[in-house]
Amino acid sequence: MRKTTLFFFTLLGLLLSMPAFAENSTKTAGYTIHHNAFLSTELSPEMAGQYHIRRSPNRALINISIIKDVPDTTGIATEARVSVTARNLRGQIRTIPLREIKEGDAVYYIGEFLVENQESVVFTIEVQPLGDDKTLHATLKQQFFTR
Repeated sequence: MRKTTLFFFTLLGLLLSMPAFAENSTKTAGYTIHHNAFLSTELSPEMAGQYHIRRSPNRALINISIIKDVPDTTGIATEARVSVTARNLRGQIRTIPLREIKEGDAVYYIGEFLVENQESVVFTIEVQPLGDDKTLHATLKQQFFTR
C-alpha cells in the first residue's frame, strides 16, 4: 500500500494546491474507491510523458484506484474491471475508455477525455474487483475551467 500511496501522490502532487482539483473516495462493501478528475495541463510535461498522457487545455483525466479494506492497515490495491460514463448538464453521455497502470503494488485506471470551459460532468463509476462477483458504484461531479 505504501507504493500505492507514493505513486498516487506523485501523479497528483502538483494538483494539491490547485482550486479546481477534486479528490474523492467512496467506501463501499469492504473497498474504498479513490476517484478524481482534473485537466491534463495540471501535469508537468515530464510526468505526462512518463505515463503517455496528452496535455491540452481542453483535455482532462479521470484517475481511479480501488483499495480493499484490511483492518489495521491502509488497505491493499486491487485490480478490477472498471467502467466510467460521463454526463454533462446538456444530458450528453459518453463512455470514457480506461487504461490500467501498474507500478509495484499500485494499480490505477486512467481515462482521458475532452471538456469545454466551465463544463460540469457527473461521472458514474462501476467497479468489479477481480475475484469478487459484486459490482461497486461511485459517482464524482467535477467542473472544469479550461481558460
